[in-house]
Amino acid sequence: FFCKAGLLELSLGKFRNVLLNQTSPVEAVIRNIGSNVTVVVFQVHAQQSDVVISFDKTPSANSSGVGVDRGLVSILRPQQTVCTWYLRALDAGQVLSTAISIPYMEKDPIPGGCNLEFDLEVDPNLYLDYTLVDIHIKFAPANLGYSRGANPPSCDSGTGQSSRWRLRYDVYQYFLPENDLSEMVLVSHIRKMSEVQSIKANGIKVLTLTTDDKTNIYFSSLPGQGVIYNVIVWDPLWNTSAAYIPVHTYACSFADLVDNCSSLSKLSTKVFFTAFAVLGLFTCFFGHRFWKTDLFFMGFIVSAFLFFVFITRVTGLGYDVRLILTAVAGIVGGLLLAGSWWRFGSVLLCMFVVGVVLGFLFSSTLFFTPLGDYRVFRDDVVFWVTFTSVALIVPVLFVGCPRILNILASGIVGSYTVVLAIACYVYTSLAYITLDLLRRVLNDYFNRAYTNVPFQRNDLIILSVWAMLALSGVTVQLRRERSEVPFPPHPYLTWKRERERRSTNVLDPSHHIPPLRERIHNKLLHIKEFFQKDQPAGERTPLLL
Repeated sequence: FFCKAGLLELSLGKFRNVLLNQTSPVEAVIRNIGSNVTVVVFQVHAQQSDVVISFDKTPSANSSGVGVDRGLVSILRPQQTVCTWYLRALDAGQVLSTAISIPYMEKDPIPGGCNLEFDLEVDPNLYLDYTLVDIHIKFAPANLGYSRGANPPSCDSGTGQSSRWRLRYDVYQYFLPENDLSEMVLVSHIRKMSEVQSIKANGIKVLTLTTDDKTNIYFSSLPGQGVIYNVIVWDPLWNTSAAYIPVHTYACSFADLVDNCSSLSKLSTKVFFTAFAVLGLFTCFFGHRFWKTDLFFMGFIVSAFLFFVFITRVTGLGYDVRLILTAVAGIVGGLLLAGSWWRFGSVLLCMFVVGVVLGFLFSSTLFFTPLGDYRVFRDDVVFWVTFTSVALIVPVLFVGCPRILNILASGIVGSYTVVLAIACYVYTSLAYITLDLLRRVLNDYFNRAYTNVPFQRNDLIILSVWAMLALSGVTVQLRRERSEVPFPPHPYLTWKRERERRSTNVLDPSHHIPPLRERIHNKLLHIKEFFQKDQPAGERTPLLL
């Protein structure tokens, strides 16, 4: 339900929805505050339009906040029983928002109580910035709680257990339902991340910071997926806690006409990965039978990945141009690998490339799990040495059975391309198995980002499709190829042997075939004669008598 125009009556700990506009501020009032309450945190949330929240009707920089998720801390005076705040929309038009006031006692820590960076004297807000790669959250340190009328504890008086340095900060993450960008969904779910007990019950605890750590956190971006973040500050001496103001993001813009939250994938991306999935699906079921096509597919993956990394690192070309050049480079790389097999016939070399592709997918999947967020892997040297070692285990393990390796690689990697194609049309976290690896290669500071992703119903369905395709492809190929030779004969030697046989065997009809130049010349003459007019065969007029 919504408040009456101009006045919002609040109760402690109760949410109220309110429609805001730019011209008529809403006065939010809470009455009959108990004497045991020392601090009231008031907060308001909207989906995409900024809201102005202030202590006064005329906002100033040090008494107000502007944003989609903003809050203020009211330090209560002795005998104070009423608090008032003012709300309005920053831009024209009505804005649906939800508001709540949360009380804290004298032993509860005060979020943002030791603010030295932002405008508010006590700032409980989380400040969020995002790019297509990562999300950056920063906040002001908290202070110890104190009774009404007392002076606040000093923020820099010492680092002992009697100071704010004993406080701990637990960072929580909450994922909204996938593929749902509606306002009411956000309003209903952000309530689960506003109070301490509700945050602990519904959120995912990502990490804990001490006062020695910087109050800066990085997460990987999930464009189009709604995520809510919050921080709980905990006082271990009194075992009390308080929550900051939750903040949400979709890592995309609702206002942009192109590449907005509703249509994130570019047309070029859809075309590229749809065509890639068609080739991958063919390879999944027929890769070993059509051996050179399988090699082309694997060579395409390796060369396209390396070329995209190179061209992104060293040039400033637009995305569409880079994707077209990447496709060309992938085709060239695929032809080179297939050509190397035709010329040299080295099963070991080809299987090494195939095994590395499967190994990199396996290693990416391993680091896609919570294992990838371990602090030790923040170090790039440790990460890449571990990642490469895990990837190289695959070709080493299957060095004695290359046919099994090729069938497994074509089935698993080929079916994963279908997942990437689906991700161009419907959000799925499974695409980030490889996308997070690409981000880490392309961005020097992505190692500091936590890469948690949601795993909801859509992901479960798509994971089942991937597993079904991979299992079906591997099973079909194993049954069909069990009575066949492991690999086709060396193409170049076969061609050379056949050419020598034809040149020496006069009984072979192919021995009497004219040379290529003569055949081309005869063909051209035949075409030329086809376009010439027929000449008269003799006298066609009647004989004179």
